[in-house]
Formats: sequence, structure tokens, C-alpha cells
Amino acid sequence: MGSEAETVSVEGIPFPAEITVGNPLSLLATGITDIEIHFLQIKYTAIGIYLHNTDGVLVKDHLQRWKGKSSADELLGDEAFFEALVSAPVEKLFRVVVIKEIKGSQYGVQLESSVRDRLVAADKYDDDEEETLEKVSEFFQAKYFKPGSVVTFHFPATPGAAEISFATEGKDEAKMRVDNHNVAAMIQKWYLGGDSAVSPTTVRSLADRFAALLSSSA
Repeated sequence: MGSEAETVSVEGIPFPAEITVGNPLSLLATGITDIEIHFLQIKYTAIGIYLHNTDGVLVKDHLQRWKGKSSADELLGDEAFFEALVSAPVEKLFRVVVIKEIKGSQYGVQLESSVRDRLVAADKYDDDEEETLEKVSEFFQAKYFKPGSVVTFHFPATPGAAEISFATEGKDEAKMRVDNHNVAAMIQKWYLGGDSAVSPTTVRSLADRFAALLSSSA
């Protein structure tokens, strides 16, 4: 899927600079998830954030108010910027590659609880959201996240849905669709949600990249 000609390395894992699903999607940020145990940093996943920004459409059409006005540090502390990024009706894809093996159930439970907490805080958690999140957690339940396995979250330009896929060596790719608007949006926020996002390094990378894009298109 997409152009493999140019890649960006994240913890030794190559990420294509561009992936084409519906539109060509550019790699605009990278990062990792990690945890520190007894002063040792354990890295679990490498992350690539792909967004549709051909001809600067994302900046031009959806992030106008920040053009030429914000440094990376200012963007980092601006929750409204990340809200605008999540709600922007452009195609997005998050590619998550496993560095350290974990059980799929661990990942699924972490995603489910984090998204549920965000939905409850926003007063958007009801029976439909509960049922959808249970299905997402079940999707990961029996998966084994060995190094090199890939989880992909694809969000079409029209908000309200997401497709999740899991690929690992020696097995067919597994896919599921999320049709609940609130759950799909909060999964985006799990990775793009500013202070509350799962990967601070990814958020910093987004802020650095968009500060440059917003400055150059001022």
C-alpha cells in the first residue's frame, strides 16, 4: 500500500513517507509509546501519523487561525489546535508498529479504557458507545503483538467511521469497522489529543511539523 520509495526510520522501523489509500497521505509526524521501569525506558510501539495535506489543503482549509501565529511550543499547549486537527474532515491514517511484544488483549484494554474515560468526561458515553468499544477490545483479544506486527487506524475524510486492521507475519490481515462517530473521534484523540494523547513524542512531532507548515504557508 503506497509508495515505498522514500522512508523515515523510527527506532529502526521504516515508515513510508507517503501512503495512498483513498488520497495520497503524507507522513507528518512520528513517535513512540514507552514506559519507564526502574530507570529503564521500554519502548512498545513506533507510530506514524499520515494525513491528507495535498497542496496544503489541511492548513488552508482547516487550520487557518494558526497560520503564521504559533510556535511549536504554543501549538503544544493549545488544545483547540488538536481539537481542530481531530475534527478536520480530511483522510487520516495511523500506522502503529510493535517494537516490544505484548498481548493484543493488553493493547485492547488500554485503548478501550482510555477512549471510554474520554467519552465519559465529554458526556458522550451511552449504550452504543459501550457496545462499540467492547467490539474493539474483542477484536484485539486473541491477537499476539509480536515485533513487527502492524496496527492501522484509517479514518475517511467524512467523519464518523474508522477501519482498524491488524497484520502480523504468517497470518491473514484482520479488519474491523467502527461506525460509531463518538468512538471513532475519540480513537483519533487517543493519538492526536494534545496533553492527553497516548504518545507525547508523537504530539511533539505534530507540533513541530505543523509549526513549520503554518509558518511557511503564512
